[in-house]
Amino acid sequence: MQRILVFGNSGSGKTTLAARLCDEQGLAHLDLDELAWLPTVPPERRPLAESGQAIREFITAHDGWVIEGCYADLLGLAVPLATEAIFLNLPVAQCQANARRRPWEPHKYSSPAAQDANLAMLLDWIADYPERDDVLSLRAHRRLFEAFPGRKRELTESVDRLVC
Repeated sequence: MQRILVFGNSGSGKTTLAARLCDEQGLAHLDLDELAWLPTVPPERRPLAESGQAIREFITAHDGWVIEGCYADLLGLAVPLATEAIFLNLPVAQCQANARRRPWEPHKYSSPAAQDANLAMLLDWIADYPERDDVLSLRAHRRLFEAFPGRKRELTESVDRLVC
C-alpha cells in the first residue's frame, strides 16, 4: 500500500496532486494545514506534540495515505512510515499564478472575499520561499527530500504532467 508525502511551496499544487493520488489509488488524505495551526487570531502554530499525535492517529487509522503540506517538521514525523516522497519544486512565478487561480477554500477562509483579502500576503509569502530558513522553506524541503530513504520524485513543472 502506498504511503506518500507531498510537499512544496504554497501554490505548488500539493492539494491538487494529493487529491488526484487519493482518487486514483484509494488512499486517505491528510492536509497538514488542518492540524498545524491553532484557531487563533493571529494564527499560531499548534504545539508540535499535538500535531504529531494527530498525524500518528491518522497513520494508524489508514493503511494507505497521502500526507501533504509545507511543514517539514510535521512531514518528518511521517517519514519512517512513508514509501514515497514527492517534492513539488515549481518556480515561484508558477506558484504565484496558481495561487491567483485558486478557488475559494472554505475550510481556510470564511468567504471568497476573505481569501482575496489575503492574496497579497500569500503572494509575498510564496516569493520569500527560496530565502526563508524555517520549516516552511525551500531549504527545509530540500533537506527532507535529500534525506528521504524511499522512492522520491522532484517535480519542477505543473502536476498536470505527472504520471501517477
